[in-house]
Amino acid sequence: MKNISFNKSNRLGYYLMMFVLFTLAACQSGVELPKGDADNGGLTLPGGFEAVVVADSIGRARHLTVRDNGDIYVKLRVANEEGQGIVALRDTDNDGKADIVNVFGDYPENGSYGTGMEIYNGYFYFSTAGDVFRIKIDPEKLVPEGEAELILRDDYKNAEHGFEHIAKPLAFDNEGNMYVPFGSPGDVCQEFNRRPGMAGMFPCPQLEWHGGIWRFDANKLNQTQKDGYRYATGIRSVVAMDWNDKENSLYVVQHGRDNLYRTWPDLYSRWESAVLPSEEFFKVEDGTNGGWPYYYYDHIRDKKLLNPEYGGDKELATGVDSIAMPLMGFPGHYAPNDLFFYTGDQFPERYKDGAFVAFHGSTIRGPYPQAGYFVGFVPFEDGKPSGPWEVFADGFAQLDTIVNTGDAAARPMGISMGPDGSLYVTESVKGKIWRIMYPGDKEDFTADALAELEERKKTRTNIKKPSEEEDNLEKGMLEIGEQTYNVYCATCHQSNGLGDGTRFPTLSQTKWVRGNKKELIKVLLEGLEGQIDVKGVSYNGIMPAHSFLSDAQIAGVLTYIRKSFGNNSSSISAIEVGNVRKEIE
Repeated sequence: MKNISFNKSNRLGYYLMMFVLFTLAACQSGVELPKGDADNGGLTLPGGFEAVVVADSIGRARHLTVRDNGDIYVKLRVANEEGQGIVALRDTDNDGKADIVNVFGDYPENGSYGTGMEIYNGYFYFSTAGDVFRIKIDPEKLVPEGEAELILRDDYKNAEHGFEHIAKPLAFDNEGNMYVPFGSPGDVCQEFNRRPGMAGMFPCPQLEWHGGIWRFDANKLNQTQKDGYRYATGIRSVVAMDWNDKENSLYVVQHGRDNLYRTWPDLYSRWESAVLPSEEFFKVEDGTNGGWPYYYYDHIRDKKLLNPEYGGDKELATGVDSIAMPLMGFPGHYAPNDLFFYTGDQFPERYKDGAFVAFHGSTIRGPYPQAGYFVGFVPFEDGKPSGPWEVFADGFAQLDTIVNTGDAAARPMGISMGPDGSLYVTESVKGKIWRIMYPGDKEDFTADALAELEERKKTRTNIKKPSEEEDNLEKGMLEIGEQTYNVYCATCHQSNGLGDGTRFPTLSQTKWVRGNKKELIKVLLEGLEGQIDVKGVSYNGIMPAHSFLSDAQIAGVLTYIRKSFGNNSSSISAIEVGNVRKEIE
C-alpha cells in the first residue's frame, strides 16, 4: 500500500471530509429522528420501525400534507363555528410532539367530508364536499394570512339522483392540472337508489356527470364541473388518489359497491356480501373506463363480473373486455381512503416507490367482523404491483373483533410524507397523528421484520378473510340473546315478541327497537316508567331495570330482538353497552 504523509493543510481537509461523511451517515441512519413512543402510539409496525404520536384529539381529521420545513397541515371533516377547518402543527424542539397547534382557514363550509389537502406550486389546496379552495403559503409563517380562493364549485349535476360519494380528494400532475373525482350519486345507477331487485338504468345517465374523474386547470378560479375535462369514467367512488411522479400517471383505489345480500338475497349470501365486491386499485389514464355501474370485481376469483342489476348471475362477464381491469383487488368494504407513493430515502429500499393505502374500515360487513382499520403497503416495480399487498401498520382500532364501526378507537384516514422521509398518518375519530420512522440501518432490514404483520394478516378478524361459519358473530350472539330473552323478557313480551297488546308492547318493527341504539340500551339499564306510545297504542306500565345483566348479555338480547320478530337492524356490541353504562354511572 502506498504511504501517504499529511501536512497541516491536508490534515485539515481530511478532518473536514470525515466530518461531512460522519454527518451524512448520521442523517441517513436516522440519528436525528425523535425517539418513538414506548408503545409506538398503540401501533404494530414491521420490525425496526418506530412511531411517535405527534398530536391527539385535534378534531375529526381527514387528510394532511407536510411542508418542506416539517410543518403539518390537516383538513378537518367539518369547519368550526368560525368557518375554520385546517389545523397547522409545528414541532419546535424536534421531540416528535407538536407544541404549536393552530386552527385557521376562512371559507364557506359547503358540505362536510372535507378531504383534499395538498401543497402545489406554493399553495395549500383543500376541499369540502362541494368546493375546492387554495390559500397562498407564507414561507415565513406557520399560518398563512391570505384569503381562500375558490378554484372549483360543485354545481351538483344530476342532483335528482342523490348526493352520495361527494368527497373530493385532489391530485396534481406536473403540467398544471388538477384531478378531482365526482363519485356516483347512488350505489348502482338505479332509478330509485338501493331498491332491492330493481334493474339498473341502461345506458346509465349518471355517467355524464358522475362516476368518474375530471381534469381542471389548477390555477383557474371559480370553475364548475363543465369547465373540466372528463378524464376517466366508470369509477364509482374514490377517496384514495395520488399522482405517481415516477410513472407520470394517476392512481386510485375505488370503493366497491354495497348491499349484494340486501338487494339480491336469492343470489348472494351474507358472507359473500361481507367480502365482496373488491376495492379496486387502478392506474388511471386518459379515457380509462373502470366499468361502474355495469361490472364489479371479485378478487377471490380474479374476475370482473356483471352486476345483478344488469343481468349478472355471479358468472356472466359479457363485454368485460371493453373495460379496464384493476392492478389489484382488496377485500370488500375495507374503505380505502388515502393512497400515497413513497418517494423518501429514510425507509428500507423495499418501500421505495411503493404504495401505502389507508383503509378507513368497513361499516356494512355484519354479521361478520368489520374489517380494514389498518395501513397497507403494495410493493411496486415498473408501475405495477410486484407482490401481494401487506399490512404495514395495525392497531388503530385497539381491539381485534370490531362488531360495529363505532367500537374502533381510531380509523386511519390520511397519509403524507415529511421532508426526512417519515410517514405521517391521521385518524378520523378524535384526530390523532402518528409519525412513523425507521431509525436504524436500512441494510439490516430483512423479511423477518414482516413476520408479525404477516401473521396478523392471516389471523386478525379486521384483516383476514372471515370463515363463513366460525366468524359469524350473530351465531353465538343470537344464541346467548335468545336464552337471555326467554329468561327475562318473554314472560311480558311473549315468545313471539308481539306482546299482549294491553300491558306489554310489541317488539316487532317499532322505532323503540329499530331506532337509536343508545336509547334502547338505556331502556334495559335504567328501566322505563310512564306512558309510551308504540305503533299507535298507549302503554302505561313499568319495565324494571336490567342493569344486573352483563354487557355481553345485554348486547346479545338486544341484538336478538333487533334481528327477530320481523326486525332486521344492526347488531349491538358489548362495547357499546359498556360505554352507555359508564355514562349513566
